[in-house]
Amino acid sequence: MPSPYLRTTDLARAVGVHVNTIRQYEEFGWLPPVPRGANRYRLYTQQHLEQARLVSLAVHWPYLSDKPLMIDLVISAANGDLGMAMELAYRHLAHVRMERTYAEAAIEFLERWAAGHLMETPHQQVHIREAAEYLNVSVDMLRNWERNGLIEVPRDPANGYRLYGTPEFGRLRVIRMLVQSGYSLMAILRMLLQFDAGKREDLRSALDLPREEDETVEVIADRWLSSLLEMEERAQAIIRQISHMIELAHAQ
Repeated sequence: MPSPYLRTTDLARAVGVHVNTIRQYEEFGWLPPVPRGANRYRLYTQQHLEQARLVSLAVHWPYLSDKPLMIDLVISAANGDLGMAMELAYRHLAHVRMERTYAEAAIEFLERWAAGHLMETPHQQVHIREAAEYLNVSVDMLRNWERNGLIEVPRDPANGYRLYGTPEFGRLRVIRMLVQSGYSLMAILRMLLQFDAGKREDLRSALDLPREEDETVEVIADRWLSSLLEMEERAQAIIRQISHMIELAHAQ
C-alpha cells in the first residue's frame, strides 16, 4: 500500500521549486505544522502540497506595494483560516485592478497630449522653482527628469536660467502622471524618444515594449502594463487555489 505521505522532493517537484524553497516555506510559517516520522523525516500531506502551491503563487515576484498582505494571506491559509485568506486574495485583486486603472488612465492622458489637444492655458515663462510649485513637484524632480532626457528646457539667454512655458508644462504633466501611475523613467524615455522622432502612433506599446538592445532584468520590469495584466491573472489563480483548498477541506 503506497504511503499517504509526501517527501520534500515530491512537493518541490510538484510546485516547481527547489527543495530548499520548500524548507524555507516551513521555516517562515507558510506551511501547516509538518509532522515527523520515526526516522525524523518530514511527513507532508496533500494539505501541505496545496498550501505550497498557494505560497508559490502568492509570494511570486513582481509585487505591488501589498507584499505584507500576501504574507498575511499565506499565513492565514497555513493556520487553517481559508476564509480570511480568500478575503485577502480579493483585496489583492482589487489593488491590482486599481493600479491597472491608473495605468490605463495615464495612457489616455498621454494619447490626448500626443494628439495635439491643448493641456495648458497660456502663461508666461517661469524659472524652475516657480515651475515646481505650479506642478506641485520638487525642484530635484524636475532636474532629474531633465537629466534623464525626458525633457529639454530652454534657457534664458540673459542669465542661462531654465525657462518653463506652456509647452514644457504640458509635457511635464504627462511625465508626472506616468510616473505617479507606476511607469519607470526608462519606459517613459523610450516613449518620448519615439514621440520626438515623429512616431506618435501606438505610444502605449512604446511604454511597454523595450527595445532589443535594452533587454535587461531592469527593463523587463519596466513592462508595467504587461506586468499588471500578469499580476491580475495570478491574483485570479490565487483565488482559484484557495477555493480548491476549501473544497478539499469540506471533502475531508
